[in-house]
Amino acid sequence: MSSQLIPLVAAIIALGVGAQLLADRFEVPSIVFLLAAGIGLGPEGLGVVTSDSFGALPAIVGLSVAIIVFEGAFHLRVEKLRQATSESLRLITIGALIALVGTAVAVRFALGADWGIAFLVGALLIATGPTVITPILNVVPVRDRVQAALETEGIVNDVTAAILAVVVFKVIRLEEPTLGAFLALFIERLGGGILIGATVAAAVWFVLRYIDLSPGDAPRNARLVVLAGALVAFGTGEILASEAGVAAAATAGIVLGNLDIPYEEQISEFKGDITLIVLSFVFIALAALLELEDLLALGIGGVAVVVAVAFLIRPLLVYLSTVGGNFTRSERLFVGFVGPRGIIPASVATLFAIELQTVAEEAAAAGQMARAAQLEANATLLVGTVFLVILATVVLQGGFARHIAEYLDVIPMRVLVIGGGQVGREVATRLEDRGENVVIIENDDEAVERARKEGFTVHIGDGTKIDTLRSAGVENASTVVAATGNDEVNLLVGQLAVTKFDVERVICRANDAENVEAFDELGVDTISSTLATAQAMDNAIERPALASWSGSIGEEGDVQEVTVRNSEFVGQTISEVGPELPGRCLVVLVSHDDETFVPEADYVLQEGDRITLVGEHDAVRDAMALCRGD
Repeated sequence: MSSQLIPLVAAIIALGVGAQLLADRFEVPSIVFLLAAGIGLGPEGLGVVTSDSFGALPAIVGLSVAIIVFEGAFHLRVEKLRQATSESLRLITIGALIALVGTAVAVRFALGADWGIAFLVGALLIATGPTVITPILNVVPVRDRVQAALETEGIVNDVTAAILAVVVFKVIRLEEPTLGAFLALFIERLGGGILIGATVAAAVWFVLRYIDLSPGDAPRNARLVVLAGALVAFGTGEILASEAGVAAAATAGIVLGNLDIPYEEQISEFKGDITLIVLSFVFIALAALLELEDLLALGIGGVAVVVAVAFLIRPLLVYLSTVGGNFTRSERLFVGFVGPRGIIPASVATLFAIELQTVAEEAAAAGQMARAAQLEANATLLVGTVFLVILATVVLQGGFARHIAEYLDVIPMRVLVIGGGQVGREVATRLEDRGENVVIIENDDEAVERARKEGFTVHIGDGTKIDTLRSAGVENASTVVAATGNDEVNLLVGQLAVTKFDVERVICRANDAENVEAFDELGVDTISSTLATAQAMDNAIERPALASWSGSIGEEGDVQEVTVRNSEFVGQTISEVGPELPGRCLVVLVSHDDETFVPEADYVLQEGDRITLVGEHDAVRDAMALCRGD
C-alpha cells in the first residue's frame, strides 16, 4: 500500500505546483487547474485516486484546514480592521449574514433540503477566501479601496465560515436542535477555541522572544515553532473541546500576527509556501473524490442554487454593504460579480460528509435504514452543492474577472517604468506610495529578481519592443517613464509611447546632458541626470531649508498634484478651502486650462482644475482624497 501511496502523493504535489505555475502564466486562480487535475485523477478521469486511496484523509484534511485558517488569520491585522472602510466592515457583517440566510433559503426551496443542511451549506458558502481572491487581484489591479474590501472579506469570512459551519453541524447532530443549543455550542466552541488559541500563541511568542533558538538557524527554527504552534492549537482544540480546533487555530494566527515577533517576514513567507503545498494537495485529493453523479443528482435545483448564490445573493449583499459609501457604480458591480468560493468550504464540507457517512453506516448496522438513507442523502447533497458552487463561481468569476473589470473600467490607469535599476525602482516606490498602479519592464535577470523581491510587479521583456509594451498594458497607461541608463533606449521608448500609443504623459531620463535637445524635440518631459544633480547642489547652497525639506518628500513631507473632481471644493475660493484641508497642508499652485499660477485667496476652484498640495505626508494624502471626492 505504501509503495503505491508515496508516488501518488508525489504526483499530486507535483500537479499542484504545476497548477500554480499555470495559474501565474495564464493569470487565473490556481483553483481552476487544481480542480481539473483532481477530476482528471479521480473516478471520473483516470481513476488513479479513489475513496480508498487515503485512509487517513479526514485527519489530513483537518490539519490542512488548520494550516490554511492559521495562514489567513495571521495576516488579519487589528490595525487594518481599525482603518477598514465602512464597506469592508459591512461586507463581513451584514454581507455575511445575507449570504448565510439567502443561501440557506435557496438550498431549502431549490433542493428540498431540511433547514439544518440548508444552513450548513449557507454557513460554508459565506467564505470567499484569500486562496481565490488574491489570484484575481493579482491580475485585476483595482483601486485600493476595492482591493482592501475584497481582501478583508476573504480573510475574515474564511475564519467566520469555518467556525460557524462547525457549530451548525454540531447543532443538527443534536436530537432536539434549538436556538438555545446553537448559542450554547457556539459559545462553547468559540470560547474554548479562543482560550486554547490564545494560550498557544502566548507560549509561541514567549519561545520566540525569550529563548535562544540558535543564532545560526534562528529564522528556520522560528518558522518551525510557529508551524508547530498552529498544529498544536488545532489538535488541542479538537481534544479538549471537540471541533474547537478551527477556532483555536484562527485565534492563534490572529494573536501571533498582531504581536511583535522576530523574523516575521521569513515566517510569513514560509507559511505561505507550506499553505500553497497543503492547499494543492488537499484540493486535488478532494476534487478527485468528487463523483459526477453527485452533481447531476442536484438537477435544475443545483443550477438554481448557483444562480441564486452568484447572481442574486452576491450582488444584493454587495449593494447593501456599499450603499452610501465611496465605491463607484462600476466598482460595486465588479465586487458584486467577484465572489468565488474556495478551499475552506470544500475541505470542511468533505469532513462533514465523511462523518455523516460514518453515522449512516452505524445506523444501517443498527437496522435504522430510513435514518441511514437520509444521512447518506444529506452527505451527497452537502458535498454536491458546495462543489457545484465552487466549480461554477471559480470558472465564471475567476476566469472572467479580468474581462469584466476591463468592461466596467475599474482598473486604474497604469504607470509603466522601463528600467528596473536603482532609478527605476526608486521612481516606482514613490509612485506606488501615492497609489499608482505601477508595472516595471525589465529584461535583465538580476534586475528582475531584485525588483520582484522588493514587491514590484515586473514584466519581463525589452521595453523598446511594441509587443512588450502592449502586453505590459501601455494601452491602458497614463504615464510612461523611461528610466534606463541608456539614452538610446530611453529615446526609442519615448518615441514609441508618443507616436505609436499616444500616451498622455511620457517622461524620459537623459543620462548625457548633450542629449536633452533630442528628447525635447520629441516633445516628452526630460529629466537630465546632470542638470538635476546640479540643481540639487544649487538648492543646498542657496536654498538650504528648501533642500532639507525636499529630502523628506515621500516620508515626512510631500508635494502632490491632484485634479479636483466631484468634490465639495468645487465652487469654493482658496480662502474657504484652506481651513478645510487636514493638518499642515497648503494649496500652492493651480493649473487651469494651459495656465499654471499661484492662486489668490479669492480664486474659485473649478471642476477639472489641477492643484498642487504641499505639506505633511499624511495630510497631503488625506487632502488628495477630499479633492477627488473620496
